[in-house]
Amino acid sequence: MPKALDISNWKNSYSPKLNGQNLSFLREYEFNQSVDIANHQQAIVFGTSWAIYALDATGKKLWQTPTQSSAWAVNIAGNNKVVAACLGDGTVRWYRMSDGALLLTLFIHDDLKRWVLWTPSGYYDASAGAEDFIGWHVNQGEDTEALYYPISKFRKTYYRPDVIDRILQTLDEGRAVELADRAANRATSTKRDIVEELPPTVRILSPTNGTDISTKRVELEYSVKSPNGEKITGVKILIDGRPIDRERGLKPSGERFNTTITVPSRNCTVSVIAENKFGASPVANVDLIWQGQLEISTKPNLYILAIGVGDYDNDDFDLDYPDEDARAFVEVLEKQEGLLYNQVVTKLYTDKRATKDNILDGLEWLVRETTQRDVAMLFFAGHGIEDSRGTFYYLPVGADENKKRRTCLMEGEIQETVAVITGKVIVFMDACHSGSVMLASVRKRGNPDISRIVNELIDAENGAVVFSSSTGRQSSLEDARWGHGAFTKALIEGLAGEAEYEQEGKVTCKSLDYYITRRVKQLTRGEQTPTTNFPPNVNDFPISIVE
Repeated sequence: MPKALDISNWKNSYSPKLNGQNLSFLREYEFNQSVDIANHQQAIVFGTSWAIYALDATGKKLWQTPTQSSAWAVNIAGNNKVVAACLGDGTVRWYRMSDGALLLTLFIHDDLKRWVLWTPSGYYDASAGAEDFIGWHVNQGEDTEALYYPISKFRKTYYRPDVIDRILQTLDEGRAVELADRAANRATSTKRDIVEELPPTVRILSPTNGTDISTKRVELEYSVKSPNGEKITGVKILIDGRPIDRERGLKPSGERFNTTITVPSRNCTVSVIAENKFGASPVANVDLIWQGQLEISTKPNLYILAIGVGDYDNDDFDLDYPDEDARAFVEVLEKQEGLLYNQVVTKLYTDKRATKDNILDGLEWLVRETTQRDVAMLFFAGHGIEDSRGTFYYLPVGADENKKRRTCLMEGEIQETVAVITGKVIVFMDACHSGSVMLASVRKRGNPDISRIVNELIDAENGAVVFSSSTGRQSSLEDARWGHGAFTKALIEGLAGEAEYEQEGKVTCKSLDYYITRRVKQLTRGEQTPTTNFPPNVNDFPISIVE
């Protein structure tokens, strides 16, 4: 058994000691913050104000890795292959013990709900609503400001939870990618330079943010650039996160453009998004302050498509309460007719009526009927699964998990619908139930990762507010004591008035989120964590009122 190493005088020190002898690895003015000793007593790791160092048992430096801020804590894993460090920039980072190479970085938001975990090359996993915490800076030369693209703009390439899952097993990013691609039966492609696949950038030149307006006709001037020279294929102009019309967008032929838009007689946010073949630009927003005459606003209509499937053709899929969940959701909101909404118009498909064809017809109906002044809601209760490439599918009544594309509702069909509805859109996803007998796909890979589809729906170009019954790969729970899934029980209670916190008689998206979060935690004793996420250009708004 090796002799135990004694580290002294190490905290906030310029001269830590090993077995009573001064160590000389620190640079001038660098002081030590933390230390850990490997359980085999053959290596020591120090965290300092500028770096992380590994020394052997004699005090000889093995390697050093620079850090962006002070390493306040370091910990060597029990297998002596990885060291974790807590840095002053709010991140936790994992380094390979053999040479100090950075493997993973984790950032957790103060709300303790949103987090993102990524590799040095940019592969990442993230909770719903957390993608924009990291991104790429692209230099434009000495005389031009750098461009910033949130990582969500490269989701198709870099969102790889399957790679992240393998990093600490392989201790090598390339090997982790190889194994993940093999497991998903996908060809390993060589990544191109990120600069070659950049979406455009947009800047609103006029009006400026916070401009007072008193007329509904506004002259909008904006610039569009494609850093890599790719052709601009379209521009979308939105008000409060919703497209002005149902056209895909304008097709500019230069860099600066002018157009006249009609805004509502209230404070609003105008957004511009440009597209090329690589995707949509980061959204450009301006807030406009209404100073004109207030108009008597008419009540919007509410259009609801609610789907709940518990009685599947395959009895192994069966659940107890999705049909009741969908029915109760519709019933509580139908009471809002004449209150918050002029009309509440619904399509309810449960069990045998919840076929893929009926659901697709319902999605088309939502697009056709919802105007810019209306609200559309989609409610899904039942099973969700994903394929080997991470694509999410909702399971209608005739679902066959071996024929997903033909028999299941693909995430893109939901996303495309949300993107073109002109009114406000709210999506309620209660589609990650495990059931009494798990689906084969669940047994193989765990519950579907709901975070990715949520992140896609809340992108500025899609603009839906999304309430999700769970986070990540959690299961959504149902229980006979509630007569519903936990999420839907909390949802209908909140809509009926329990989420009215401001004493103004209104339940808003954010107050409903607050109530659901607390209530589901109470019902499930912390086993289920619902989330609500907003697009960057959509503000809070009321969805029910209490008589």
